[in-house]
Amino acid sequence: MRAPALLWPVLLLPLLIVLFSQPPRSLVRAQTQVCSVSQNFVQVKENVDVTDPLVNISVPEGQQVTLGSSSTPSAFRILENQLFLNVTPDYEENSVLQAYVECKRDSILVTQLVVFVSVLDVNDNEPEFPFEVKECNVTEDTRVGTTVITEEGLRATDPDKNDVLFYTLQEMTPDASSFFYLMGPNQPALMLNRTLDFYKNQNMTFQLLVRDTWEVLTESSHTATATLILNVLPADLRPPWFLPCSYSDDYNCVQAHYEGAVPIGQKLPSPLILSPGPIYAVDGDKGINQRIIYSIIAGNTDDTFTIDANSGNLTMAKDILSPTTFTLVVRADQEDMAQNSVTQVTVKAQDLTESPFQFSRSLYHGTVALGSGAGTRVMDAASPSESLRIWAQYPNYPDLNLAITYRITNCTKFKMDEDTILTTEAMENVEVFYAEVEATESSTGATATTVVEIQVSEQKTPSTGAGDNGDGHFSTVDMAVLGGVLGALLLLALICLAVLIHKHYGHQLNCCSGKASELSSGFDNDAFVPDRKASWTPTSSPEPEPGPVPAKRPPSPPSSARSSPVPPSSEPLSLASAPDTPETARAGDSPSAVRSILTKERRPESGYKAVWFGEDIGAEADVVVLNAPTVENEGSEDEGQDENDGPHHGADADSTYI
Repeated sequence: MRAPALLWPVLLLPLLIVLFSQPPRSLVRAQTQVCSVSQNFVQVKENVDVTDPLVNISVPEGQQVTLGSSSTPSAFRILENQLFLNVTPDYEENSVLQAYVECKRDSILVTQLVVFVSVLDVNDNEPEFPFEVKECNVTEDTRVGTTVITEEGLRATDPDKNDVLFYTLQEMTPDASSFFYLMGPNQPALMLNRTLDFYKNQNMTFQLLVRDTWEVLTESSHTATATLILNVLPADLRPPWFLPCSYSDDYNCVQAHYEGAVPIGQKLPSPLILSPGPIYAVDGDKGINQRIIYSIIAGNTDDTFTIDANSGNLTMAKDILSPTTFTLVVRADQEDMAQNSVTQVTVKAQDLTESPFQFSRSLYHGTVALGSGAGTRVMDAASPSESLRIWAQYPNYPDLNLAITYRITNCTKFKMDEDTILTTEAMENVEVFYAEVEATESSTGATATTVVEIQVSEQKTPSTGAGDNGDGHFSTVDMAVLGGVLGALLLLALICLAVLIHKHYGHQLNCCSGKASELSSGFDNDAFVPDRKASWTPTSSPEPEPGPVPAKRPPSPPSSARSSPVPPSSEPLSLASAPDTPETARAGDSPSAVRSILTKERRPESGYKAVWFGEDIGAEADVVVLNAPTVENEGSEDEGQDENDGPHHGADADSTYI
């Protein structure tokens, strides 16, 4: 009996397994009455309006579906058991949207589901620099390869988080790209490529461009630009330079060495005059231009000389008793004592007794304008635009520092103004003055004299009229008035000329108004017109002298400007003497007899032409050319002329007489 009792657990175990492996009917019924969605993960592109439902929601009978409070605000809505997107997705604002779907029965939460909406990024934004213009100072001694601006200082940002940015440096200053470059297309650090020079490039400008695609012409590519300005600052690279430099460039100067001389036994009160100029140094770095401090560091035996620390003027501290040559070493320091340089100054102490003190010339020539007032400077006669200057010196020591005074000893009309001469009173007469000038060298007491010849002559004098504006020029109003007066005079002269022309040549002008056939007689001289008797008697008004007339000239139309030549002789000439033949004239004993110098030649177009001169004609005699009519006109005139119509001589009258 005990065995069957022990077998009960073994027999009941399979039954229990079967019973517990089957869910209760209530539990199965509950599992079939929960909400579900068609999918829990959805992808959409940004900037695209999605109108279709994202997911479908299965809701059991007796339950209601709503959006949970944990959903992305305002992003979703549920309509007819479908989940819709309520906004235009923007990756930069929200890359993932979440919708919590809750199913409830009588306000009791039965099921909660989550739907994830992933927003896909689209390249729709431009990159942006944190600046528009960025300036950076870099000294000219910056080493090549130095990072001038770090990558962080030039990096741009792009709201499209997955974009890769590419940078380009574009020069706006010519050749600037040879000095700077970017570390890489994706690394915008600015690097120095070559040595800078402040004196050649003091600033350079670049445009920094960033692009969010590698391809330049891609439609979706976006760019941004910013301006970079690199200011090159001078560095303290060069020491002070003593001027003048015999050779210099931006980096080097072959400095000046100075020379001068002083007299023995005298202490000159003023700074020494040196050659090629005073001691003067400047900072070799002109952009920094620090103040220079001067000092003597060697060669100043017995402290004979002193130098002004600020100006560099060299003066004597004591006199020198014997001929000596001093070789001074002068140093110029920058104010910050970072740089210095030295030069040499040679000063010779010389004896003056072997060289006489005298003027450079024994006679000077000056000039002053007549009418000049007191205080007018005497000008150099050889160069009137420059003042006359006279000076005395020791010929053997022209470079000595001399304190010389000048005075005029024999003429009170002039006085000395240092080495120039001024008038002391007005120069009212044309005359010549000889002024004796005495020069005195104060250190030695030596004197010298010379003579200055001063000529007072008529020259341009300073204007004292009301129209003078004080600088020797007339005002615009004065010139306008003068122009008006000259214009009126010119108009009056033209009117008078017109009246004279009308008075003396008016009848010819009237004749020219008729037909040309009426003027075809062929005569150039009105005295030979056959139908009227003319006189050669000179008129009271002077006539213009005729110019040279060729022995034969081509026919031309009548001119209204022809004039009757008037012989220069004071005695009237008779018209009867004009047609005499050479033979007749030669037969007489009159001093006015003429002889032929040209052979008569029959010219078909104009008859005979001959030129006759008086045998004893004077050099002052004038020449009169008479042109006879042509052959055709000659014949016509013979037919219509009788014996009482005036002279007619046929071929003999067709001649040219002088």
